Amino acid sequence: MKIFSVSQIKAWDAYTIQHEPVISVDLMERAATACYNWITGHFNKTYSFKIFCGNGNNGGDGLAIARLLIENGYRVSVFVVESISEGSPDFKINLERLKSISNEIYFLENETSFPGLKDEIVIDALFGTGLNKKPTGIFSSLINYINKNAFKVISIDIPSGLYADKSSWSYRSDGHRLTDIQKSKLSDRDRQSIIKANYTLTFQNQKLAFLMPENESFTGEVILLDIELSKEYEEQENSPFEWVDKNLIRRIYIPRYPFANKGNYGYACLVAGSYGMMGAAVLSAKASLRSGVGKLTCYICKTGYDIMQTSVPEAMCKTFGNTFIKDAKNFKEFDAIGIGPGLGKHPSHKELMQNLFRNFKRPVVIDADALNILSEYPSLYKSIPAHSIITPHPKEFERLFGKSDSDFDRIKLALLKAKDLNIFIVLKGHFTFIATPVGKGYFNSTGNAGMATAGAGDVLTGIITGLIAQKYSSLHACILGAYIHGLSGDIAAKKLSEEALIAGDIINYLGEAFLKIDVK
Repeated sequence: MKIFSVSQIKAWDAYTIQHEPVISVDLMERAATACYNWITGHFNKTYSFKIFCGNGNNGGDGLAIARLLIENGYRVSVFVVESISEGSPDFKINLERLKSISNEIYFLENETSFPGLKDEIVIDALFGTGLNKKPTGIFSSLINYINKNAFKVISIDIPSGLYADKSSWSYRSDGHRLTDIQKSKLSDRDRQSIIKANYTLTFQNQKLAFLMPENESFTGEVILLDIELSKEYEEQENSPFEWVDKNLIRRIYIPRYPFANKGNYGYACLVAGSYGMMGAAVLSAKASLRSGVGKLTCYICKTGYDIMQTSVPEAMCKTFGNTFIKDAKNFKEFDAIGIGPGLGKHPSHKELMQNLFRNFKRPVVIDADALNILSEYPSLYKSIPAHSIITPHPKEFERLFGKSDSDFDRIKLALLKAKDLNIFIVLKGHFTFIATPVGKGYFNSTGNAGMATAGAGDVLTGIITGLIAQKYSSLHACILGAYIHGLSGDIAAKKLSEEALIAGDIINYLGEAFLKIDVK
């Protein structure tokens, strides 16, 4: 699923209107009907609604939703802000339609005219995705009033006050970037001039803003509503970002063929573990085997030998050093190598990584302590083999490439560094982001908060290493690896709870995850 910018979404609407054909007010009706169907499926007629509308097309959506609710017996009051004479054409049409069936339409001029809010459901239709400056005046006051007093809030398309394509914290009301000093002086009122929705009903495809951790407190649960925008436009229009869904995964996934043997599924190596941290190596090894790799050898230290041989009998072992890996050699026989889980940080590891990068010219999967070693020796960056994969969490990413002003800026930086170093960056998080060397980014759609647990990243390293060994491209290994990792975590959370989930559970449910995507 492509993630389009605001301008592309506007063009998508226009293309649909022109080529379906459908007039714009009827497309608005389609969107309102989709919202109405979701609302009435979740809230019965014991609930009443207060709908707040601006005078643009988002406000027109709100007016159309109000009419549909009223026509079907719901108690609804509508509150309009701004001049009607300056409203969009579709807003004006829907206002006249609403007036024909309701007297519960009010016009807000200042804070004294705000209605009381008790147990009603508030529907926010003040601003849509086209917002390009921060709300001020009565809008800012109304947003803060709703946030303080509303029982539940449903935002239409996007929470009002939230930018769709850029950080809402990094810009002044005139569109210019805030300095660090200006950010530090933001008042609580300025910080609150964005609707805090319980639900966001958005149309057709994901929005970039919904995938940023900094916006979590505003969006609530995001529900995608299909309003049948043109498939032709979506197929032919390019986008720098994509939402990884089941359709994409099924195009990537390669089922096994009947006459296969272990040689068909690759030979992987994991360089992992040290005294006191062999658990990370064990988790990574088990995950790599569960990913389907044909054969696995683990390069470990001598003190970890009995642990690995006992815990993962399917894996072969070679030992280098006593309590940590030292002087590991002979990397050329492998199809893929993963390095980092439980590795520890020792001065000799710089030489270890130099040796690996010099003698192994296929993609390497780099995680955990291997990333921390890299961050201490930036001179190693340019020697990383082409199309290698690094899998940092946000703090590791910061140590590697520096701080970012916002989550949006971090995404841009990841894309920049992926291109500069000719590598793939798997930036771990709720919607894990995959930055590619060609400038395109992918957001993973699986996973849950229960996976915020020690060892989950080591599992991902093992999975991706195993997929690379099986001849998946680096791009496909990142996408499929992140998806299957998150899907397994979702299955585990449903059966065990998010709180009780541990990294080993992700491995245990990898089989069920593969079964879900391998639909014949």
